[in-house]
Amino acid sequence: MNIILFGPPGAGKGTQSKYLVNKLNAFQISTGDLLREEIKKNSDIGKAISNDMKNGKFISDEIVNQLIENLISDPQKRNKLIFDGYPRSLSQAKNLDLLLKNLNQNIDLILFLNVHKETIIKRLEKRKIIENRSDDVSETIIRRYETYMETTQPVLNFYSENPNFKEIDGSLEIDEITRKIDTFINV
Repeated sequence: MNIILFGPPGAGKGTQSKYLVNKLNAFQISTGDLLREEIKKNSDIGKAISNDMKNGKFISDEIVNQLIENLISDPQKRNKLIFDGYPRSLSQAKNLDLLLKNLNQNIDLILFLNVHKETIIKRLEKRKIIENRSDDVSETIIRRYETYMETTQPVLNFYSENPNFKEIDGSLEIDEITRKIDTFINV
């Protein structure tokens, strides 16, 4: 089962994707983790990623698509993918559809954790203290949220036509969100 999790930064995609990975014996594909890994390598790409993240920008589709392609072409991950934070743009969505089609796979479930900006700001400010995440500064949080909503709306529109698209109130407690997700995957 291949699943896409959408939601602004701090919506709980990482938490829910980890749950799905365990429940479905699947593989999490988190662009955030992939990008932070590149930053740790301190490569030229990592430095460019770091600079864009600090400025609240998204990383180029070209970089992200290449990182994703390398992961989904792994035969061990076939039909066991949980996408956390990808696709974020219409071109990434179309690229993912094409990559999966070429690999004889598809998306079985698309989940959108919809959360209001005020809730996101509170969550990310708390996460900054707990996890010491440098990308969780108040101004950056607001910029990332607004950029996410603006950039991702066409992607949500693109996928909302799919009968497997489900919207979930992301302001619910973690276990409530998990139960709602379970109703969709246990059908």
